[in-house]
Amino acid sequence: MAKNKNNQAIWGARIMAKTSSIFEKAGSSIDIDKRLYKEDIAASIAHVEMLFKQKIISFKIKNKIVYGLNKIEKEILRKKFEFSKKYEDIHLNIEKRLFQIIGDEAGYLHTARSRNDQVITDFKIWIRSSTKEINIRIAKIIKSSLKLAEKNIDTIMPGFTHLKNAQAISFAHYLMAYVEMFERDKKRFNNNLDSLNENPLGAAALTGTSFNIDRNYTSKKLGFKKPTNNSIDTVSDRDFVLDFLFAVSICSMHISRIAEELIIWNSDGFNLINLSDKVVTGSSIMPQKKNPDLLEFIRGKSGISYGNLFAMLTILKGLPLSYFKDLQDDKEIIFKSFDTLSDCLKIFDEILKNISPNKKKMLELANSGYITATDLADYLVINCSIPFRKAYQKTAKIVNLAEKKKKRLKELTLEDLKMIEPKLTKDVLKVFDLKNSIKSKTSYGGTSFVNIKKMIMNYKKQK
Repeated sequence: MAKNKNNQAIWGARIMAKTSSIFEKAGSSIDIDKRLYKEDIAASIAHVEMLFKQKIISFKIKNKIVYGLNKIEKEILRKKFEFSKKYEDIHLNIEKRLFQIIGDEAGYLHTARSRNDQVITDFKIWIRSSTKEINIRIAKIIKSSLKLAEKNIDTIMPGFTHLKNAQAISFAHYLMAYVEMFERDKKRFNNNLDSLNENPLGAAALTGTSFNIDRNYTSKKLGFKKPTNNSIDTVSDRDFVLDFLFAVSICSMHISRIAEELIIWNSDGFNLINLSDKVVTGSSIMPQKKNPDLLEFIRGKSGISYGNLFAMLTILKGLPLSYFKDLQDDKEIIFKSFDTLSDCLKIFDEILKNISPNKKKMLELANSGYITATDLADYLVINCSIPFRKAYQKTAKIVNLAEKKKKRLKELTLEDLKMIEPKLTKDVLKVFDLKNSIKSKTSYGGTSFVNIKKMIMNYKKQK
């Protein structure tokens, strides 16, 4: 329960009965929101300096409060500060300690503000810095992906649709697909910074304040572009929280997708990649096992991110304006999502540094499944002036023939091919070569070796 230096509840003058111990425990958020101590102190200092600037408090009082707040921050950093559930949250824990350090003048700190605008200010500052931290981690993954891709431009593998061999690709091209996804994740987080760029401080409980405050001043001091426009909206909504959780969910989904693929490819059935002993675990009973547990960890954690997003949406969906205690849960939700994604990004970066393709197996698999059939159809269009749909049908017949003869397409003779399309010449046999297949995909964004080199170089230039 929130109390002042005299150990009485802040609202004790109004609520006379002693608060139930159950409620005291349920209402406390200090175990969670103590994480906001740095932001809370920074916002309080900016607020106090503004109060002095506006001649609402004296120079002496301002200095005493700033001194006390700086002392509290040092105590927290040195683990000398005692967080107490009796004082409910980070705001009142700090205020209580401020009373102990400087006396009654600590009471001026809460002039012209409420915990309603205070907590949102702290939270926005925290999300802003955490967003930048997430993007640094994503950038590391992109860097590791580019490094792995650069080593494997010429590594040929099958590209899959429906997990069936589709067309030949470069392993580097596959990696670059995820680079694109991670780049969009970065942009998504960066875009969220715009909605975080409005300062809530000064909205007070919900109506603003009659004090002559300067919200532009505190906005500038705290790194916001401008103050929020509507005091009710300021304390009521948490769409900036949803934006962050949505971005986290999409990024988690991308990591989960590649984790799933690498798990499949690491299986004995595929055996397309090798994982270093640094990133696998063993079995408690089967001595031969090397399990991709970390990839499975990443895949599973995406569910937590999705759950947190839907939890927040559910909390908000039925709330009238303005502030309700329901909103207290937003911090636990977002802290958990941030921590989970941060861990997953760190783990995945380590995996990327300890993974290698099984080039022989990749090439072997790429040579199966009639993977150059589309190249043959394209050849018929270009060299035999056959409409694509008819070319498709003729190619399907050639595939059926190869299947019947239990041969690969490249093992068919020219005579075999001419049985289905007489116009074909010896030159057609080149389309069945996997390297030629990949080289031919020169359209912008395609898998040709030349394209991939350009993509990698362009990304490296941006870094």
